[in-house]
Amino acid sequence: MKLKTGLIKILLLTAAAVAVQAEDELSPEKQISATASIPSKDVRVNSIGYKPALAKHATVVGDHGNAEWNIRSCADDSSVLSGKLSSAVVTSDSKETVQVVDFSALTAPGSYYLHVEGVGKSVPFCVADEVYNDSLELQMAGLYGLRCGMAVSISHGGNIFQHDVCHAADGKMDYVGGTGTIDGTGGWHDAGDYGKYMVNAAFSMGVMLKGWEDFSNQLAHVKLPIPETGGTFPDFLDEMKYELDWMLKNAAVYGDGRIPHKLTRIDFSGMVMPSTDKEDRYWVPYSSAATAGFTAVMAQAARIYRPYDAAYADKLQAAADKSYAWLQAHPERHDPDQAAFSTGGYGTSDSDDRLWAAAEVWETTGSPEALADFEKRAGSARRKIELSWGWSNLGNLGMFAYLSSERKGKDADLEKAVRQEVISTADSVVDLADKQGFGRGLDRYFWGCNGSVALQGMVLRAAHKETHEQKYLDGAIDQISHLYGRNTYNRSQVTGEGINPPMHPHHRPSEADGISDPWPGLLVGGGWPTATDWKDEMESYETNEIAINWTAAMVYLLGMFSEYTEAP
Repeated sequence: MKLKTGLIKILLLTAAAVAVQAEDELSPEKQISATASIPSKDVRVNSIGYKPALAKHATVVGDHGNAEWNIRSCADDSSVLSGKLSSAVVTSDSKETVQVVDFSALTAPGSYYLHVEGVGKSVPFCVADEVYNDSLELQMAGLYGLRCGMAVSISHGGNIFQHDVCHAADGKMDYVGGTGTIDGTGGWHDAGDYGKYMVNAAFSMGVMLKGWEDFSNQLAHVKLPIPETGGTFPDFLDEMKYELDWMLKNAAVYGDGRIPHKLTRIDFSGMVMPSTDKEDRYWVPYSSAATAGFTAVMAQAARIYRPYDAAYADKLQAAADKSYAWLQAHPERHDPDQAAFSTGGYGTSDSDDRLWAAAEVWETTGSPEALADFEKRAGSARRKIELSWGWSNLGNLGMFAYLSSERKGKDADLEKAVRQEVISTADSVVDLADKQGFGRGLDRYFWGCNGSVALQGMVLRAAHKETHEQKYLDGAIDQISHLYGRNTYNRSQVTGEGINPPMHPHHRPSEADGISDPWPGLLVGGGWPTATDWKDEMESYETNEIAINWTAAMVYLLGMFSEYTEAP
């Protein structure tokens, strides 16, 4: 029988919340005995749960010496595993004294909690093969909730999150040398605002399409609350197609391969629902970075969608070919003229985007010119694989495409160098996760750093593919654990899921819809400029905004460990 992990998670976390509420209502003389049943804020676990065969780590705040810990069954309170706390260390980022519990020896599926002598117990958690399936599908539902140009509705946690058709007049041509409009409807709202930005859209799609290439046997099973479900494509690819179709519309603005940098208002809207945002929205002049990212995604998607719809794949490939030809004919960097706009700038150099474009074009077409283009750029790159990376520094996507390709003709020395840097960078992630008291595989804090924590999953998976060493999978599990509660906040970083999740993200529908709970399945940015600076406040867009690229990273990370047993 399939374990209903989502229901178990809801019941366990609800029980923990009820226990806290019940304790508040007790008389003072009875509160002492009740305290033992209340989860301790100092015992921090992955509140979603763990895979049976992989790492299971928790963190206890403080120095409790050689105290004993026990894993206990939620069913009958029996102890199933015990041990002693590790030596205390001081975290390098939050400067807290902590001790680590390694209970990886627990492999039996079930519902458990961690009890630490003299400290207390954790919130309940699951151990199950399918433990991350519901979380993956919630992230995908979060993307569906960001759809622009159509009415959407999501049911979660007893609420209906919905908005009406929005931005149906996209987009005006005033700033790209034209008049009137060219259809720019569709796609995803990029972040907490309602703009649509090609640079970030391309990166987000690249991450998730790479997820499909790496884990399609599992992602093909994902079922989503979307109108297209049950159609020609698996639901996962249907959600990607909604964004792809918008990206394709960008190609019509210039018609020669150049791609607009973004489609937004002149300035940001107020905290209103998308359907009430009626200001004109404009195509913004092209950039070479946007054109290169578009090229990469079109080429990548062409090979992925071909088994399902050859005509659609041809359309994607034709768009990639035209934009790649433009890039080859115009090797200079071209930044967009955004002087009239105060919406998100997404300014970036284009060398990494061009590298990625060349890799994807070669992988799809076998073009020797594209291979030479990539290898020249990769050969001169200061680093082949970056530890901290994202939309503005996305060369890793090109390197991963090259390394995983089975095409012949690769430069053996370059391939070896990329492989070595994948492994050495993954080792850095694992080392950081082991040294940091909360398992975080990144040593910097910056705007959107939670997304970069999740992105470490791609580096770790690439290293595991090359070496088959389990430490890389265990390191990736540590990143999931960190984002779902094993952190300095003792809080999930994903709306609608896990222990005490964010309630006030910088996300306009969450603020404007009149529902106290935020829209679900959205990863917030995280602490910046230091570990302790995260604020669960709508106004704190620097730490509490949401964005499609961070969700994309979570989709890849959770997809790595998704496990479906039914037939596609």
